[in-house]
Amino acid sequence: MPPNETNSGEDELIRLLLKRQSELNSLLELTRAINKNIATPVLIQMLEVICRNYLQIGKLRFLIAEGNNYICISKYGGHIEPTGELYKACKHLKKIKEPAALEGSDHPILSNYDYFIPIYQKNKAIAYALIGDFNSPDDMVSNDLNFMQTIINVVLVALENKKLFRERLESERFQREMELAAEMQSMLIPVQVYTDPSIELSARYLPHQNVGGDYFDFVQVNDHEYLWCIADVSGKGISAALLMANFQASLRAWVSVEDDLATIVERLNKIVLRNTKGEKFITLFIAIYNHTTRKLNYVNAGHNPAILYSNGEAMALKRGTTIIGAFDELPFINSEELNIEPGTLIFNYTDGLLDREPDASKIWNEDRLMTCVKKNGKLSAEKFNQAILHHIDHNVKAKPIDDITVLTLKFK
Repeated sequence: MPPNETNSGEDELIRLLLKRQSELNSLLELTRAINKNIATPVLIQMLEVICRNYLQIGKLRFLIAEGNNYICISKYGGHIEPTGELYKACKHLKKIKEPAALEGSDHPILSNYDYFIPIYQKNKAIAYALIGDFNSPDDMVSNDLNFMQTIINVVLVALENKKLFRERLESERFQREMELAAEMQSMLIPVQVYTDPSIELSARYLPHQNVGGDYFDFVQVNDHEYLWCIADVSGKGISAALLMANFQASLRAWVSVEDDLATIVERLNKIVLRNTKGEKFITLFIAIYNHTTRKLNYVNAGHNPAILYSNGEAMALKRGTTIIGAFDELPFINSEELNIEPGTLIFNYTDGLLDREPDASKIWNEDRLMTCVKKNGKLSAEKFNQAILHHIDHNVKAKPIDDITVLTLKFK
């Protein structure tokens, strides 16, 4: 073999070896950066450096799928087209699964590029790349296109891992938030059974899958008076739990210095509105009972009416005002005073008791609840709650869609 042919073959081999070494070095730098969890913009910059300086690509458009849309995460060189137009152009080549030359294309956008590189995953296109001003030698075009496809795949895997990591962190954060909210809610729930010579109380709290905004409280104001309330804060999670905690603190503070329920409700409305800027609201039933005078005063602020049972009859306690936290000034506020005879029972509940999915209002509604109260009103507070919940479990098959809180008082 002539010496010049031998030297030519050796030079070609050396050139190929050096090219392979450069490819390996590029991949190594890229994977090192990925292992260090480098920021996405820096990762894209590294991809562009490899494309510009090593592969001699003068123009690049790199689109990736995000949900039902595509976004262009890398674009340099030439006139920058709108992402929507780029995506529509790539869709014209949806049957192409491997890198393909665009020479001779009459498409107004595709004709400006040399090659089209699609990336598929389980028969779904997850990325497209268009490259132009491509100065690779003819004998290395196939190799360079394959390498380009390789680094695109590496970048896509890195981006997907980042996405999964963010989703996991978000899931863990949400789970922790729910745990914190549940802990806060449990701390706000007072003693659920209370008995003294004047009054007997029994309460049940049945949480739904998510932490809701149900709240109840029972306070002995002085030697003669008891105050209780039941409320439902709009929303769920830690924000609802924090609002509940603030609401309880505000309620107890005002109860200690004010005995007029209308004034207390007005003050609570201003506090909730100031804290939430009208983005959340609270429904509330609040009552105070004096066992010496046997007088009961209550205000219903947009909550499910409590039901009073006495001597075989039942009535809904509806008088009051609208929801708390929605208006700068409550448009009206009315309290009602009642005489409480021995044996009277008052049943308080949140809307989770009635709300079911799918709609079960034909078999379980306020009228049927009123019938259950009349049927079981002579029972003790604890047995009454058991009877109501037992009736629901055995007669209403539809599942609840919210937390359920029941609070029953029996007056002796």
